[in-house]
Amino acid sequence: MPKLKIEDLTLIFGRERNTALHLLQEGKSKAAILEATGCTVAVKNAAFEIEKGEFFVIMGLSGSGKSSLLRCLNRLIEPTAGNIFINDTNITTLHPEDLQKMRRKEISMVFQKFGLLPHRTVLDNVAFGLELQGTPVAERTAKAQSVIELVGLQGYEQMQPADLSGGMQQRVGLARALANDPEVLLMDEAFSALDPLIRTQMQDELLDLQEKMHKTIVFITHDLDEAIRLGDRIAIMKDGEVVQIGTPEEILTAPANEYVASFVEKVDRKTIITASSLMIEKPTVAVFRKDGPEGSLRKMRATGLDILPAVTVDKHFLGFVYLKEILEAKQRGDKTIEAVIHRDVAVAHPDTTVDQMLPFIAENDKPVAVVNPANNKLLGIISQTSLIIETTGRITAAQQETLSVNSQMEVI
Repeated sequence: MPKLKIEDLTLIFGRERNTALHLLQEGKSKAAILEATGCTVAVKNAAFEIEKGEFFVIMGLSGSGKSSLLRCLNRLIEPTAGNIFINDTNITTLHPEDLQKMRRKEISMVFQKFGLLPHRTVLDNVAFGLELQGTPVAERTAKAQSVIELVGLQGYEQMQPADLSGGMQQRVGLARALANDPEVLLMDEAFSALDPLIRTQMQDELLDLQEKMHKTIVFITHDLDEAIRLGDRIAIMKDGEVVQIGTPEEILTAPANEYVASFVEKVDRKTIITASSLMIEKPTVAVFRKDGPEGSLRKMRATGLDILPAVTVDKHFLGFVYLKEILEAKQRGDKTIEAVIHRDVAVAHPDTTVDQMLPFIAENDKPVAVVNPANNKLLGIISQTSLIIETTGRITAAQQETLSVNSQMEVI
């Protein structure tokens, strides 16, 4: 069961919302509805699920509807239509008292402008939500102190928010949201008001906290680099619609449309794209003790390849064999390929990034084997050409000369 489930969520601003909703259901455009009714369609038929412990990022440009959508998730803004489920409870049908309980215990929010109480100390700000719940003083103080230490604010408990830097104020806001131990944490452009260096530091700290807490986080941003750095999955919005949902790698490698493609074109792909996206699955292999020199040569002739990965009969990766040495082994009368297997070769795992594979480019024309880290079974092969193109976007004349025209990866 997903932690959050959003079904056909629609939000319309304006007096004639019902008329606008009817027009939207008839297929009218956002512009046509605005012209006919004066109403703005802020969110249109959003539908997705968020798993427990997932870091889910919603991103888009200003006016895309991302913050409006977030505020619907705890009903700070009442949706015009659709359903929102948290732990299988439809919160769009909750009575005000039950909604208030849900907000205090199950879902917390961190705002862009911090939202701190200026007349209260750091400790009292962090404990404020617990105070509203009626938690005894000693208990709420202990909980607040624990969270203050978690976000690195120990020693600042008695200071006023005005005496803190922007990054420290945002830590207070985060600590206040965490003090209630919520199941779901909503963060609305929480770091966008911070200086770049502080923003990066806060991202690092949030990722460290998430490793410890495993909260379900819904994070709003207009910055794709931030979305890619933080998100397990990303939803991209445009004009109130969710146009694509996927992992950072899925969005970079397969943008749904030109709008998404324009977002990702300037992203440094090397730190995101992994071996699993580049590898060719089920390559032709030389099977040790099954394929001797003659069997390996036949496979090379049939495929036009001069390099083959060598594996055991149950697909454990051993290394690579080369045409020249296979021919020499045949002339010597060798019965197996054991003597000609190059075992000291580059190996990657499915989640190894291109950036981490850059040293492998120095291996000249050798491909890169992708193996399962649990059992060393061969999953696929990556060519030098693929790595060079992914790294530079092109191949220079000098690089062309280093690549064997008939190498396994060129042919593939």
